[in-house]
Amino acid sequence: MDLVARVWEQLAGRIEGPFAFRFVLQPLVASVLAIRAGVADAHDHRAPYLWSVLSKPLERRQLIRDGVKDVMRVFVFAILLDVIYQVIVFRWVYPLQSLVVAALLAFVPYVLIRGPVTRLKSRR
Repeated sequence: MDLVARVWEQLAGRIEGPFAFRFVLQPLVASVLAIRAGVADAHDHRAPYLWSVLSKPLERRQLIRDGVKDVMRVFVFAILLDVIYQVIVFRWVYPLQSLVVAALLAFVPYVLIRGPVTRLKSRR
């Protein structure tokens, strides 16, 4: 249980301190990429992204591959900044924590925004 408390404290501690700007900048960049992809989806008359991933098992692998390709640079940059943060603050690197933080900063905003943008753009 002590491990879970320490991990949670370390994850929550990233919001303040060095590199706190990334909690705004990286989701913003992922959101811009999601908006661009959502507009392209609407233009090509495709269903919203998350809905398609969940409801079309035959297309799921390709959809996920396309989404990962779109966000990979942001994801890698998020990992890099988190590793630098960990070296400065903890003097150690916890790779799993870096993956969790990078996923939260890159993939979550992308997935949550791309579909609604497609719906809004399709209605126009």
